[in-house]
Amino acid sequence: MTGTCPNGHTSTADDYCDTCGAPMGASAVPGPGPSAPAAPAAPRPCPHCGLDNVPAALFCEGCGYDFTTGAAPRAAASPAPGEPLAPAVPLEWVLERWVDPEWHASQDSPAPCPSPGLPVVVPLVARSLLIGRPSASRNIGPDIDCTPDTAVSRRHAQLTTDGTRWWIEDLRSSNGTFTGPASGPLPRSPLPPGQRTEVSEGDRIYVGAWTRLVLRAATDAEKAQHG
Repeated sequence: MTGTCPNGHTSTADDYCDTCGAPMGASAVPGPGPSAPAAPAAPRPCPHCGLDNVPAALFCEGCGYDFTTGAAPRAAASPAPGEPLAPAVPLEWVLERWVDPEWHASQDSPAPCPSPGLPVVVPLVARSLLIGRPSASRNIGPDIDCTPDTAVSRRHAQLTTDGTRWWIEDLRSSNGTFTGPASGPLPRSPLPPGQRTEVSEGDRIYVGAWTRLVLRAATDAEKAQHG
């Protein structure tokens, strides 16, 4: 099913436009006078990749270009010939995706918080995993899908491992990536975009309006089920 966003783009998503990120179903920005027809807000094109972004965007949703400083996105490392982009690894770790009402309350988000329940458990079987939300039109299929939290960017953060340790890196997301220990107050400062930060078992990773991700070792039952 497709629809049209306030800026005139066709989108297969029913929450935010796949092209410019505008909320689907939102009204167009009115003109300057009471008799002027409604006019959509002009999108903000990215000078690096050409993608149209919402007018107030700080970073390009497609490539991460910094509209404030003009810094180009960091180039991704190219794999060696014949080497897969995200090599598979044996199942030793999983990531739990929780709905966290306390995090939601601290974000002052207008979106209602879903009822918390049991976590979604994601097996971590690659050395590099994308955290975000899918977009059919932009061919984005995150390894860790944080739908339906629309405050999570399409390409929000990258989780990587060397086989023993794990790191999280914010990909210039709209609302930031936060980390904190298993106990203690909620984090208040987002991670610097493009900088890897090590995370240990039990650490919390907060993204979006209510999503909490927890890294932990896989149980024997989970290993057997996956194998």
